[in-house]
Amino acid sequence: MSTPTGKITKCLFPAAGYGTRFLPATKAMPKEMLPILTKPLIQYGVEEAMEAGCNVMATITGRGKRAITDHFDISYELEHQIKGSSKESLLKDIRKIIETCTFTYTRQNEMKGLGDAIYKGKVLVGDNNPFAVILADDLCVNEKGDGILKQMVDLYNKYKCCIVACMEVPKEDVHKYGVIEGKPMEDGVYMVSNMVEKPDTDKAPSNLAVIGRYILTPEIFEVIENTKPGKNGELQITDSLCEQAKKGMVLAYKFKGRRFDCGSVEGFVEATNYFYELEKKKETKK
Repeated sequence: MSTPTGKITKCLFPAAGYGTRFLPATKAMPKEMLPILTKPLIQYGVEEAMEAGCNVMATITGRGKRAITDHFDISYELEHQIKGSSKESLLKDIRKIIETCTFTYTRQNEMKGLGDAIYKGKVLVGDNNPFAVILADDLCVNEKGDGILKQMVDLYNKYKCCIVACMEVPKEDVHKYGVIEGKPMEDGVYMVSNMVEKPDTDKAPSNLAVIGRYILTPEIFEVIENTKPGKNGELQITDSLCEQAKKGMVLAYKFKGRRFDCGSVEGFVEATNYFYELEKKKETKK
């Protein structure tokens, strides 16, 4: 297996899902545009990717997702209306993103699983260099240091292989996740020997669950091509990475920080409360 040497500058955002757990709010609005305070989920993900050194944001969209495209574009009418007012500063962060990054898009016309969505992204990220993947409804934060993706990029620069972010979950929750089996290599880093998508509680190889942060090498596309549909008849990236682990090296990284499952109402409310308190702390320090 050839060793990729390129820097990670592209981040893929699979964002074609329907967000049915948030209906009716997501009937006409992408779940990735649901706001935590005043920023949509996907903007938090883009900012995390930028911190990690990415400047190309590649998004897999679907029908009814135009709000994502519009968000990362200039709104001349709005900017004209608020120019010179106190509201103008509220667009500072998104302006910086638009000026710094390139945004590309393609559609996943049929929901066939995360593996299929990532494969659709091949046309955007190319097949010569490693790339990152962020699932925007997994909102991650690390108050005490680097963001989760930056931590993973640093690890990639050391090992030059596929990496998945993982966290310990209660045993009764393993059926909600892809779960890894592996041997410790260093503190918080595991050499993956097996991965199982949404296993039964009594069949899970561990309680280390994969969350929505990946670094993938270009070989993954060929592996996905040869992966058969798995759980729920979908093309699972977990299955492809399991095959990749047999051919080369796949690492699981127990990241430093916190993850909120904003694909669930409970996690979304928890994240909102957390970021509200975080903003209050910042204001107090000013």
